[in-house]
Amino acid sequence: MTENTYINDEQWREKLTSEQFSICRLKATEAPFTGKYNDCKLIGIYHCVCCGNPLFDSETKYDSGSGWPSFWSELPEGSVTEHIDVTHGLRRVEVTCKVCDAHLGHVFEDGPAPTGLRYCINSAAMDFKEKI
Repeated sequence: MTENTYINDEQWREKLTSEQFSICRLKATEAPFTGKYNDCKLIGIYHCVCCGNPLFDSETKYDSGSGWPSFWSELPEGSVTEHIDVTHGLRRVEVTCKVCDAHLGHVFEDGPAPTGLRYCINSAAMDFKEKI
């Protein structure tokens, strides 16, 4: 757990940009092909922008053509939680940070081997730390 796990909306608004707050705390989605990590090819780890929890390794990132950073696996430590999402008349699986419950995006079953999964994640929900 981190110091950011149990803070209220006012504190989140102070910590996050308006886009980050809208996505992570209100479950919005950034427009496709606009996120800073969509085309990122650097080697490193993607972390939750809210609490710093490690989420995805760049080794599992691939170009899905969807317009959002896509990963075929979360980090092995079980860094995310999945929830059924029936908003907008669709049945999807929402992905949230396991530590602070930030909305990250959704996971779909149309990804590549070896998992067949596509974690479709908002860039604004992540911070990237390059491996040096």
